Amino acid sequence: MNIDLIAQYAIRIEDSNGNIIYFDPFKIDEKYENDADVIFITHSHYDHFSPEDIDLIRKPNTKIIITKAIDCGFDENNILKVIPNNEYEFDEIKFRTIPAYNTNKQFHKKEYNWVGYIVEVDDEIVYIAGDTDITEEALKVKCDIACIPVGGTYTMTAEEAADLVKKILPRKFVIPTHYKTIVGSDEDAIKFKKLLQDVVEVKVLM
Repeated sequence: MNIDLIAQYAIRIEDSNGNIIYFDPFKIDEKYENDADVIFITHSHYDHFSPEDIDLIRKPNTKIIITKAIDCGFDENNILKVIPNNEYEFDEIKFRTIPAYNTNKQFHKKEYNWVGYIVEVDDEIVYIAGDTDITEEALKVKCDIACIPVGGTYTMTAEEAADLVKKILPRKFVIPTHYKTIVGSDEDAIKFKKLLQDVVEVKVLM
């Protein structure tokens, strides 16, 4: 698969069959117009749920997977509303949801029922953590590829994110996210990579 980190937590994955999967599209370039087959949304904050970006990339049959708390206004036939701690199959897409929340701040409360996703793509298990801290649910994740927020303020710091990765040990590599666009900087991604040297491969994509 090909993975791009566009901005914040906007992840674009192209699988081996040419299917295009987005997570939290935000600040999407017009060159990607109408190319999304599936769009996953973790929660309702504007840098994760951007109707303008969704409108740019979606096609008439694009599937949108979103938390139940969001009223997105799109065609209900193409929408699946999800809650944490569930397994789903939607138009042959299999995935499960994991709670995403803060443990030491108030921006993302557990009771909001916001999520991260664990999705199988090309026989690889991809963990999209969402806006989260180190949680008991996150510590149980087994995956090949992990996309983890490192920018601090609203999510984990680089140090906290590295601690989580050391515990779950993704089998292939990890991608730092959620920095440089609103809070956090390149230095957070660099620090995260240094902290995981000789532990797991870190791919800095932004």
